[in-house]
Amino acid sequence: MLLKGLPVGDLPPTPASPTAAILKTNETELQLLTIASLLGEPVGYLPEHGGDVVQNIVPVRDSAARQTSTSSNVDLMFHTEAAFHPHCPRYLLLFCLRGDPQARTTLASVSMALPYLAPDVIEVLLQKRFRCAVDESYLHGRANLLGSPMAVLAGDLAGGPESPTMVFDQDLMMGIDEEADEALTELGRALAAHHDGVVLEPGDLLVIDNDVVVHGRSPFSARFDGTDRWLQRTFVVDDLAASAGERTGRVITTVFGE
Repeated sequence: MLLKGLPVGDLPPTPASPTAAILKTNETELQLLTIASLLGEPVGYLPEHGGDVVQNIVPVRDSAARQTSTSSNVDLMFHTEAAFHPHCPRYLLLFCLRGDPQARTTLASVSMALPYLAPDVIEVLLQKRFRCAVDESYLHGRANLLGSPMAVLAGDLAGGPESPTMVFDQDLMMGIDEEADEALTELGRALAAHHDGVVLEPGDLLVIDNDVVVHGRSPFSARFDGTDRWLQRTFVVDDLAASAGERTGRVITTVFGE
């Protein structure tokens, strides 16, 4: 869902990093959290910008070529947000305060990909034959580990009451055998060939259903001069009970790596 025309107010220069001090009103944060609260429970993740429930997503020079939200000069590969996480968000909200015409947020849903996958490929993707590594931002120097075997697709793929869902990360996920790896490659090709996208403009708020849609971003030329693209982001879970043992307030504290 894309909401347009929300007020952003008078903005200071784009901050140099997501955690830099910013002198602005909280108008945009309140709008973002109001809409997020209609969908579920807004949360932060401790490794993501210190657990801020509203995060500033801006290009950072040291991250320009990495597969992170603060990159700029690389394609951000298709991924489910926090695909590796036992408490991954149900919804991802992106509020554009300052846009960039080169930066296209790419979107692909499970329903867009399924018609272009062979039945035997779908059958493999429904099985727990895939493992996902942890995003580097959650490790803080600890050694990465592959998660337990998981399925990429779930639900009723024939249009029944239990709609199909998808968990996918083109950068971090792998099959546990050659056939599974090939199925993952086929899914990646289908998503790349049949996707949509939007160039976010100031006042746009994009809501992504993380259960059925993967997202990415095209490269853009960051200037690092206070005029760069600036999004605010929040995550929403269906309820807080599932993460009760790994959460402080609204901040999920799960530790990964060793």
